[in-house]
Amino acid sequence: MSRRSIIKGAGAAVVGSASAAHAAHDPGDRLATRLRSAVKGTVLFPRDPGFAAGHAGYNPVVQHAPKAVVVPADAGDIRTAVRLAGLLGLPVAVQATGHGISAAADGGILINTRRLTSVTIDPVKRVAKVAAGTRMRTLVEAAAAHGLATINGSSLDVGAVGYTLGGGLGPLGRKYGYAADHVRAIDLVTPDGRPLRLSPDRHADLFWAVRGGKSNFGVVAGMEIDLVEAATLYGGALFFLGEAAQRAVRAYPAWAAGLPEEMTTTLAFMRLPKAPSVPPPLQERVAVRLTAAYLGRDQEGRRLLAPMLAAGPELDTMGALPYEKIGTISNDPSVAPLPVFERTGLLRALDAAAVERLLDLAGPGVKLPFGVIELRQLGGALARPAAVPNAIGHRDAEALLFMANPAPAEQAGAVQKQQQQLMDGLEPHLTGGLSANFMSSADLAPEQVRAAYTPADYARLTRLKRVHDPCNLFRVNHNIRSA
Repeated sequence: MSRRSIIKGAGAAVVGSASAAHAAHDPGDRLATRLRSAVKGTVLFPRDPGFAAGHAGYNPVVQHAPKAVVVPADAGDIRTAVRLAGLLGLPVAVQATGHGISAAADGGILINTRRLTSVTIDPVKRVAKVAAGTRMRTLVEAAAAHGLATINGSSLDVGAVGYTLGGGLGPLGRKYGYAADHVRAIDLVTPDGRPLRLSPDRHADLFWAVRGGKSNFGVVAGMEIDLVEAATLYGGALFFLGEAAQRAVRAYPAWAAGLPEEMTTTLAFMRLPKAPSVPPPLQERVAVRLTAAYLGRDQEGRRLLAPMLAAGPELDTMGALPYEKIGTISNDPSVAPLPVFERTGLLRALDAAAVERLLDLAGPGVKLPFGVIELRQLGGALARPAAVPNAIGHRDAEALLFMANPAPAEQAGAVQKQQQQLMDGLEPHLTGGLSANFMSSADLAPEQVRAAYTPADYARLTRLKRVHDPCNLFRVNHNIRSA
């Protein structure tokens, strides 16, 4: 049972056929003529069949209204689209799956990389070459065929490139750090449409910036990333109800503090709807879910879990897993697009005081909307600098806070108010920083974007933005503005 299961069940009743108003397409305008004559892939305008599907993303809280959608057939099409956008002064948005939508691509060109899905594994060098639109599931399965693993997240349906460039926080994090720490090279299309190969030895400033700065410096057409050896692991989830939930929550901080880096955990409050995707014992209940992924022997993993098992879980899905099944730990299902409102923050300490406060604000006795409030354990390799520095900061935080609530548009205000109340209640325990990959459309203000980086890193990013994208062509995102 995952946060997306909740979202699916609660959102089924609120998803309708919404359509955004788009500017009419003039077949004779310069954009249409140039794009259609120069792009080998698909070009879609507002009156074309498939236009809405071409710019639709996973979370329709943000509705795009671009002038055109380009679905490139290759990296050359990306370069063409970017060059034309620059010549015409149009902003450029990039999207693979739309899980990380932040700002609307209104009046610009949206490059949808969904067809660029190639993956090549070099099992000897333990390196994967990944195209721009590849889903994480494809990469995980390709690597697993050789007994290897990538640093994937809880969901395998997200785009591998976007996930990685925002940091990439997943079940192997405490052992191996962020996914961005393992990138070897990046193929970038710059704001003037040039292809650049980025690496520690080539265009090192941009290589640093893109790993954390995401789409602010161009379109990533592909990347090379190191893989690790992990054919199997021990993982799954424990679900607690009622008094057992409170026991589990109170036991969690001291237990988590003593874990080896080979185990990474999350703790979540889940308000579950009555829906086919929800196990009957958990329907219309408040459940506490503990997930764990352990890179070690099954017996040792079970021994490490003993203090949490003693709290009395209602359901236990822990077990040995081949790595390609790592997505079953959080069990995020593929779902139709539906509106989900999200907030995030970083906890200074994963201690008894912070967890007790969260229990007061979001525990079983509190009435809140359907959704999930999750703590992701950090520390270990996530707390150490990358071997090749990047812009992923705030490595001193001990936990990440993430909340997601599905709701129809008419309930958005009430849901966002309750989310803000939770953030305010936890404020003494928060660092004030944000994690780039978990930021949403609620985090677009300049001060919020700044909060995703250390002050020194943000200052460096703004200087690089001035050099490499002085016209801010790539601004349909959590925008880093020129110094």
